[in-house]
Amino acid sequence: MNKPSKTLSIGTCQFSVSGSIERNGQAIRRLMTQAAESGAQLVHFPETALSGYAGIDLPNFVHFDWAALKRETESIMALAAQLGVWVVLGSSHRLETVAKPHNSLYLIDPQGRITDRYDKRFCLKVELRRYTPGDHWVVFEINKIRCALLICFDVRFPELYRALYAQGVQCIFQSFYNARQKGPSVHSDIMVQSMQCRAASNGLWVSMCNASGYYSPYGSAFIRPDGKVVKRLPRNRTGVMVNTVDLGETFYDPMTGYRELAMQGQLNNGQCVTNDTRSDDRTCY
Repeated sequence: MNKPSKTLSIGTCQFSVSGSIERNGQAIRRLMTQAAESGAQLVHFPETALSGYAGIDLPNFVHFDWAALKRETESIMALAAQLGVWVVLGSSHRLETVAKPHNSLYLIDPQGRITDRYDKRFCLKVELRRYTPGDHWVVFEINKIRCALLICFDVRFPELYRALYAQGVQCIFQSFYNARQKGPSVHSDIMVQSMQCRAASNGLWVSMCNASGYYSPYGSAFIRPDGKVVKRLPRNRTGVMVNTVDLGETFYDPMTGYRELAMQGQLNNGQCVTNDTRSDDRTCY
């Protein structure tokens, strides 16, 4: 008898994040409701979706309204409990000892509680002027699916995904803020493709959530473990898409059995040859 599939319906939401905490909060709650009504069990938002992104939506945190951020966060937590959904919420997390906050993702459960917080590990040089990087993983299970959180620039570091694979992670929620740019950029050609590579190289499901403020070089995407993009949202437009992680599905994975060898430092496979003159002489033909 086959075991029932382990599934999770994900609402990936994008909108034009702004410097107004209240306006962002209203958009987030509206999209949460829309995603839940469409069957989402978890609702995923972009990087700094509630607070706005420092350096673009706001200059810095000198006069930032932390009280307003707390009110809006609590309102979103209350709605999560009302709707009975998980929420991955991009925001900024105030610190006591330094002026620069964390760039964070709050993990809110269906009872409206913050159960964990991921702080962006790798920051661009310009971000380090305004944010303090994090130093920990956030790995959790929903419906027996092992999940993890990452943010934007983390995508440039394949070591992070290998480390999460080693922890048994099967699904990544990665939030981005590639928006309010002057026009098309290299991000148009590399960001979704980079996430496809991370997914296929590690056998991961990926909800890739980007902001949509004009100009956004790419829309949010949902990616299978074989690297195929299942669905994308159009860039520069507010939207929600609901997709399902299903561990009962199987996908093409030529790395099965070899991925672990490479992680252990063995950078070839099969039976190598020794004491063969034509193999040893690398200048012959």
